[in-house]
Amino acid sequence: MKDNMDTKLTEKCFKGMAGAYAAMFTPYDAKGRVNPEMIARIIDYGIRNGMNGFYLTGSTGEWWLLSVEERKQVMDAAVKAAKGRCKLIAHVGANCTDDSVELAKYAAKVGIDWISSLTPMLYRTSFEATCYHYRTITAATDLPFMVYALSGALVPDRDIRLFDIPHVKGIKYTGRDYYSAQCLKRRLDHETIWFAGCDEQLLCGLALGNVFSGGIGTTYNIIPKHFAQIAKLAAAGKFREASKWQDEANQVVELMIESDNWSYRKAMMKFIGLDCGPYRKPFEPLTKAQENAYFKRFAALGIAKRGQANA
Repeated sequence: MKDNMDTKLTEKCFKGMAGAYAAMFTPYDAKGRVNPEMIARIIDYGIRNGMNGFYLTGSTGEWWLLSVEERKQVMDAAVKAAKGRCKLIAHVGANCTDDSVELAKYAAKVGIDWISSLTPMLYRTSFEATCYHYRTITAATDLPFMVYALSGALVPDRDIRLFDIPHVKGIKYTGRDYYSAQCLKRRLDHETIWFAGCDEQLLCGLALGNVFSGGIGTTYNIIPKHFAQIAKLAAAGKFREASKWQDEANQVVELMIESDNWSYRKAMMKFIGLDCGPYRKPFEPLTKAQENAYFKRFAALGIAKRGQANA
């Protein structure tokens, strides 16, 4: 009986999960507070343009600059806005594992579909520490868990152990070593779901076919239709057609990442009609002159229109 229940839970957690997910910006109002109304508008815009879901309070969502209570506010607002129309993955990673556990429990309480976490960032950064961190988080709820692998190397014979942890059902791999990803996926003897995390190489990851089922990224907030189309066309084997969408998307990515001041990324959202405010300190807000100059450069690409999210 238990095996049948486990099988049904596994099938349910994967249903409808493939496709394109925006790593959602955390928007602020004029006073620097989390802005639930703007979260709803970001989600509506994404869904209208093909997003299958949203990844909340990850690196793009400024998890390290938000309090635990603010992260709960983001979850609340996203669940209310989504209304079951898309999947929601909450990044619950924190420097303190107890905070991660609190966030994981809250995610389960309010109706988040999946939880996820980076590895420990400041202390105990060994693989054994990662396993302990993940085991502690996953033991707190029955929600499926997604490993968040950011920049670090994949080591298939080592990392396969992560998928032995109860409730670990997938991975967001923000790296470019697709060979190691394929090797690791091949070693697994049970179903998992994988998402490519490098926006500029989504099509490269999807071309592997049997490894990645979709992508999660920052630029998906700004031009969601592009990434939805890449995922859709790749699934249909139409890679040449998908490459045109990827090429356009990469022009936006190139402009977006040229500065280490991430407030420029949110400026792109303001350009399309979704004012999320600047990133929090230590990132500087843009001056009006900087913003206007950036808007002109973004408009010159001819890929996104000013105010298009409000159309």
